[in-house]
Amino acid sequence: MKPIKTIPYNPLLTGLAESTPDIVFSREGGQNVTLRILKPWKNDLTKDKRYPLIVFIQGSGWTSPNIGYHLPHIGRFAMAGYVVATVTHRSCNDGHPAPAFLRDVKAAIRYLRAHAEEHQIDPARVAAWGTSSGGNTALLLGLTGDDARYVSDVHPEQSDAVKAVVDVFGPTDMMSLFVTRFGPYETAVLDPGAEGYFNRILGASWKSAEGRAAADAISPLQLLREGMELPPMQLLYGDADPVVPYDQGERMYEKLCSLGYEADFVRVLGAEHEGNFWSQAVLDEIMAWLDSKMK
Repeated sequence: MKPIKTIPYNPLLTGLAESTPDIVFSREGGQNVTLRILKPWKNDLTKDKRYPLIVFIQGSGWTSPNIGYHLPHIGRFAMAGYVVATVTHRSCNDGHPAPAFLRDVKAAIRYLRAHAEEHQIDPARVAAWGTSSGGNTALLLGLTGDDARYVSDVHPEQSDAVKAVVDVFGPTDMMSLFVTRFGPYETAVLDPGAEGYFNRILGASWKSAEGRAAADAISPLQLLREGMELPPMQLLYGDADPVVPYDQGERMYEKLCSLGYEADFVRVLGAEHEGNFWSQAVLDEIMAWLDSKMK
């Protein structure tokens, strides 16, 4: 007979997490906008602890984020001592062009700060992490903290500023992205479906002056200026990405550095968009970087 193996009990529930789905944080435009929270498992010994918050924005092309897509990956961050809120926003396909997505995610941050005690959040430690269009959103959150233009009636007394930003293959220059893929706007001939989609994102024709202004307004590279108060930023891009070209990230990183802002850049060799971009090494990089800024 083999000896009985013993292991210690886990009084603080360390390394475990719980999930709360379908929390409505906004009803702007008559639509319920929701988030899901993953957080360290609570008991009587840990009920008074406060954890840093990660607001996660799943890429969706500015439509409706599938918050289940990266749930297993972000769950490990909850197990490591973060509250993670994976956030939805209104869709450009439903008549909500930019900056509706940004207003919604900012509303989520203010909602979470207002409910910090309920969800064991430290409101002074809030990070934004997003992928693709969500990476674009995370950068915009870093660049537009507490900007009155994006405040809704969801807890306007709270701050929507963040302490750190993780951008994973997010578009940084919208007009450059369109032109790289389809040619100069003056002469480009797009499939009607693609052109209609771009126009729905912007709320105007991407070839019009109004559309180009709307594109620049959600282009972090165009918004970045000297003398801003910015959080540290981590940018991660695959150098074989066929959707968001690698240079979208590299140009943003170079401009951040040239203006004296704190930034780190990770180049994922041979990586495309989603899929083979992800690995344990990538998640470890993000975890280590966030730990250095948030804990």
